[in-house]
Amino acid sequence: MIKHSITRLSHLGEIIPPLLTAIGEPAFSTKPAPKKWSKKEIIGHLIDSATNNHQRFVRAQFEPTPQIYYDQHKWNEYSYYDRMEGALVIAFWTAYNNHLVELIKHIPEEKLQFGCLPRDNTLLTLEFLINDYVTHLEHHLQQVVEY
Repeated sequence: MIKHSITRLSHLGEIIPPLLTAIGEPAFSTKPAPKKWSKKEIIGHLIDSATNNHQRFVRAQFEPTPQIYYDQHKWNEYSYYDRMEGALVIAFWTAYNNHLVELIKHIPEEKLQFGCLPRDNTLLTLEFLINDYVTHLEHHLQQVVEY
């Protein structure tokens, strides 16, 4: 059921931005190890996830099983989140997820069984993708802040 995911995503959009802002730029930008993402880059990864899921949520409604996947490491690297101000990254994450909440609210129930193909060619329904998106978001937000 996506109503629970809509509620969770809306709630995260309200409570997470102040928690991220409270971290402060130095701690938000510091990598725990050379090959690990900083907290800011983790939020950047969540923006990339939002971007790619946005395409899935829209295109699956009118294209027969679009194949949409991405290289999360390359997206993060070439989006240059590590060079951006933390406040900009937080604001974009917030705005994008607020947009996705509104988009998801308007997807007709009958289209929730339409789907996409990720890299491994396993058909995933919109309903699954929406619920998985929120679960994925919560997982990574717990790495960045305790809420």
